[in-house]
Amino acid sequence: MHPTTWRTTMVPARTTTGLALAAVLLLAGCSSSDEASSDNAPSTSASGDALTGGLTVFAAASLQPAFDELTAMFANDHPGVKVDPVTYDGSSTLATQLVGGGNADVFASADEKNMTTVVDAKLVAGDPTVFTTNTLAIVVAPGNPKKITSLADLATVASDGGAVVVCAAEVPCGAASKQVLDTAGVTLKPSSQEQNVTAVLTKVESGEADAGLVYKTDVLRAGDSVQGVEFAEAAKVVNQYPIAVLGDDTRASGHDEATAQAFVDLVLSDEGRKVLERKGFAAP
Repeated sequence: MHPTTWRTTMVPARTTTGLALAAVLLLAGCSSSDEASSDNAPSTSASGDALTGGLTVFAAASLQPAFDELTAMFANDHPGVKVDPVTYDGSSTLATQLVGGGNADVFASADEKNMTTVVDAKLVAGDPTVFTTNTLAIVVAPGNPKKITSLADLATVASDGGAVVVCAAEVPCGAASKQVLDTAGVTLKPSSQEQNVTAVLTKVESGEADAGLVYKTDVLRAGDSVQGVEFAEAAKVVNQYPIAVLGDDTRASGHDEATAQAFVDLVLSDEGRKVLERKGFAAP
């Protein structure tokens, strides 16, 4: 919105009576102009922010710590917008929901493959943008009781009857896990394959599993409840995270593209990147 420049034109009065009459007319004109301006002005919040309506975001499960903070910031900056709790899940699950008719304004995927699924279904307005990256780590119980230091050790624990969990192959963290294991020439027989990375982390945190493969950011968000083990092959498999504004057919009633774009702009901003970096994500 361009700033409006107000100009005041001074008209000399010829008589005292003329001056008084001019003042009356000026006051009447201002009143009429103010009423017309009020009638035609767009709806704004008390703070003067022009964004209204709602915001619904679908995001990969690994993004939860960062996107919880970013949506809270957005809600604070735009009090006229009703920001729904973010829907977190495996990117493949979210993509399937969107293609099946789910309502959302923004989709943030943990890989480009599932974003492509949504793009091919013609549900995206504009082009997706890669906004961050992530890599895998082995997650174990505090103290690393199984003494796991490599992918080969992880496979040994699994073959000896230990519980090792990974993401399902269709989920970005599962596809990345398969790729790093293939790169290392390691065959792993997991005890379960989960539909999102949070489920893998939860099983290790609860003691239900001895170890698992998750993102480095998940180890960071878990704090002292788990321990992370880095391995060299992880650097060869980097997940690219794209984000996109969804199209008219996907948005719920009362939601608009301008609000969705404003949230994406926040994620892509320097402020958004700082939040992502604090949560362990890397620049694209």
